[in-house]
Amino acid sequence: MKIKIEKSLLRGEITAPPSKSMAHRLLICAGLSEGESIINNIAFSEDILATLDCLKEMGADIEAGESTVKIKGVSPLNITESKSFSARESGSTLRFFIPLALLSGWEHCFTGYGRLMERPMEVYENLCAEKGLYFSRSDGKIKVKGKLTSGEYTVKGDVSSQFISGLLFSLPLCEEDSRIHLTGKIESRGYIDMTLSAMSSFGVKSFWEDDNTLYIKGSQKYIEGDFDVEADCSNAAFPDAFNYLGSEVRVKGLNENTIQGDRAYKEYFKALSDGSPTLDVSDCPDLAPILMTLSCALNGAILTGTARLRIKESDRGAVMKKELSEFGADIDIKDNEIIIRKSHLHKAKKPLCGHNDHRVVMALTVLLSVFGGEIEGAEAVKKSYPDFFERLSELGLEAKINDN
Repeated sequence: MKIKIEKSLLRGEITAPPSKSMAHRLLICAGLSEGESIINNIAFSEDILATLDCLKEMGADIEAGESTVKIKGVSPLNITESKSFSARESGSTLRFFIPLALLSGWEHCFTGYGRLMERPMEVYENLCAEKGLYFSRSDGKIKVKGKLTSGEYTVKGDVSSQFISGLLFSLPLCEEDSRIHLTGKIESRGYIDMTLSAMSSFGVKSFWEDDNTLYIKGSQKYIEGDFDVEADCSNAAFPDAFNYLGSEVRVKGLNENTIQGDRAYKEYFKALSDGSPTLDVSDCPDLAPILMTLSCALNGAILTGTARLRIKESDRGAVMKKELSEFGADIDIKDNEIIIRKSHLHKAKKPLCGHNDHRVVMALTVLLSVFGGEIEGAEAVKKSYPDFFERLSELGLEAKINDN
């Protein structure tokens, strides 16, 4: 899908979309509860559909409404046959469900598309090797077999928090107590806290024993309940960014007391407006594309903690440098740092590429509102914010979609 965007000034108010990260977590907890739960304020993005697909494959009974999901869950301990889980392009879904699949003892197969099956999985490969579990990765598939048990687990703190969350979902269902020891610097701690919060809502108690150790009590059960998904800071950042390029958009619905790591976007946007700051994105890597966009349009910046951008839906630092250079941006990519210099920007001379990355498409859309232009592969927004262009059009974004 190609979208053509004209120079536009946006005016009005927009409700922040539901948090995809919290929706994943609440849906999984509901799916692990053997009673019936209702999760409200769901946006049926591709990633959320992937999690619902995997819950259904696990045996959960799911009824979806316009923005509500009713789930009668099932314990993965009760799976009595091999299953095939499709995670679509959702890294969260894949990493959350592998430990859950390992609770049954049966062999299970995971598939996906896009870059998903190329993304790092060494954490689970190593843990399976240490615990005597089977893990095979070939031909775009991951196969696992064995019985995850209670115990001591050691994981590097600077890997994706999704691995840690996957273990957190699963270990309370094992018989004995467990601990997860995180070594080195812990990145994306906010996402771990979101997992703990969702689990607590369903009656499962795990907690930080100290700054680097998570304690998980065994033989727990998820208890059904009804919950609302809070608004999403990471996707709210995109409509809010228009305010720094001449538009007037009021983003409403965000929880002022949220524990989402991406809540930092407001503080970071102000810093970009006031000067040329150094910003650490190790706890909020999903903000990097829009921070790069605003940095080159405003006063420049240095982003640190950027190494993990290489293993997202695209190599986000590199592809944002490529696309922003079409506007005249001056950007250097280093091992764990991105330097964006203040530049005299101009209209891109050719259509931009979305690189099958929803956050790249949304970040480029913000800058195109100033200069006009086209993005190829704009359908990537369906991964997290399926009505992104419709909502912005209501605010005055002049955008024409070409599905050919």
